[in-house]
Amino acid sequence: MCGIVGCILNDKKAAPVLLECVKRLEYRGYDSVGIATPYNEIELKKDKGKIDDVDQKLNLGDIPGNMGIAHVRWATHGIPTRENSHPHNDCKNRISVVHNGIIENYKELKDELIREGHLFKSETDTEVIPHLIERYMDEGHDLEESVRKATNDLQGSFALAVFSLDEPGKIIGILKDSPLIAGKNESEYFLASDVPAILKQTNNIIYLKDGEMVILDEKEGVVVKDVEGNVVEKEVHIIDWTPEMAEKGGYDHFMLKEIHEQPKAVRDTLMGAEEIKKVVKEIKSIKRICFVACGTSYHASLIGKYLFESLMDIPIDVVLASEFEYSANTLNQETLVILITQSGETADTLKSLRIANKKSKTLAIVNVLGSRATREADHVIYTHAGPEIGVAATKTYVSQLACIYLLAIYMSKKEELLERLNQIPEEMEKILKKEDQIISIAHKYKDVQDFFFIGRGFSYPTAMEGALKLKEITYIHAEGYAAGELKHGPLALIDDEVPVVAVVPPGKSHDKTLSNVEEVRARGAHVIGVGSKKDDVLRSETVDLIGLDDEIDEMFSAIPYIVPLQLLSYHISVAKGIDPDKPKNLAKCVTVE
Repeated sequence: MCGIVGCILNDKKAAPVLLECVKRLEYRGYDSVGIATPYNEIELKKDKGKIDDVDQKLNLGDIPGNMGIAHVRWATHGIPTRENSHPHNDCKNRISVVHNGIIENYKELKDELIREGHLFKSETDTEVIPHLIERYMDEGHDLEESVRKATNDLQGSFALAVFSLDEPGKIIGILKDSPLIAGKNESEYFLASDVPAILKQTNNIIYLKDGEMVILDEKEGVVVKDVEGNVVEKEVHIIDWTPEMAEKGGYDHFMLKEIHEQPKAVRDTLMGAEEIKKVVKEIKSIKRICFVACGTSYHASLIGKYLFESLMDIPIDVVLASEFEYSANTLNQETLVILITQSGETADTLKSLRIANKKSKTLAIVNVLGSRATREADHVIYTHAGPEIGVAATKTYVSQLACIYLLAIYMSKKEELLERLNQIPEEMEKILKKEDQIISIAHKYKDVQDFFFIGRGFSYPTAMEGALKLKEITYIHAEGYAAGELKHGPLALIDDEVPVVAVVPPGKSHDKTLSNVEEVRARGAHVIGVGSKKDDVLRSETVDLIGLDDEIDEMFSAIPYIVPLQLLSYHISVAKGIDPDKPKNLAKCVTVE
């Protein structure tokens, strides 16, 4: 996830405004920044690093010209370097492009363009775009038609802003599966990834649909066209957000915004299936897998254990990164150590990676491109969650799970399961529509002191993750337990003041988990059930049921079933007057052991 901006101003320099705009998009990316304006030539300043650091070094606002484009990057292809920073230009330095999204077929396009004589300077997927536009303009097409033809060649997701020295006074934007809005204010015109970027300049916003093209023209203003090139009349929305509200997309907190971004995060991660398939082909002679992780990533690893052992006949271990060194003697060259870390900088996980590298094959599942884990592991799989601002992991967790599912499916050669996996984002969207019901449940239980979360099989790690979320952001004591273990001690703590969240998807463990639900109800516990809306036991008057579709079976429940538990924790936190984005004593990236 990156942020892009474009503007045409009336009688002032564009670069200072573009700089101000991308600063308000830094939540979308923070590993590099760049600005380009058309003047006598393309004026370009860009580099890796946070915006303030790059600005201090390059003085980004000191570029001539009254129009231009800008970009803040969350790296997906190519580590953070100056060369990989946007904007990217064509061979002749006549066309400049910024891009948010992922081009799936960039390698094939790049090889084709190189054969035609095009020269590339970066490792990014984006750089194919200005070269494609250059190809079509060389064939005699104007900029608008060349952009349309170039995007027809692209597979994946994109939102683009483009200008060419050959057609001064014009910026073109176009989108597919990535956000893009336009704005206008008297004789000034804008496009951006999100409202916060341009809210200080204008609150007159035009929302664009997939396939639509927006043309900013210093003479004609803002013109929107459909995929055939026909002009489309668009409603102008008056936005009454403050800039701070807009940064969160209208949500009260980043955590809630990121919970709602999860279906897209999973879709984007699933789009990387071919890269995972390539990694699987490189991994040979594996007789054991060992997952290593901390916190939320550890719970994702536990799901991986259940999944791999369901689909393959090799032993799977899951070890906390802080404990891994005590298991190092069991490693060998037939062991694949899979290390999961959102940041790629977690100290315990990095230490484990260095231990594992000496004896085994290693694979890192990471969200931050160019982090140390990606540089040191034998193999790397990237999640595509984008930046996550809230300390409590949400969309990075489901993206890790999506990677684990793809890895297990390809390693087990059971690709018929891909169809069911690809249905998961839609199921998540249905669950998010139940938020009002979850808010009501949250208010009912906000003042309790203790919670138990229970589940069996795939639902046991989900229960653990649900309990962790509640602890992190509400400061309520919560425990995640294997449901069958209650009778071995914890049942002594159950009474009418200790609610129990039961994770009960349809599947192999369903009936036994319902028996455990009856055990806690018999001891007076209030139950919050997360399971099929058709389940008669969970529809009891003494159960607060968050009813989900019964098509979500146990094997594929881990991703959608965590969503209501995240929302429950979030809304209890808010009801208690706690800031869920910044829980006390916790940090986003743990860089000490």
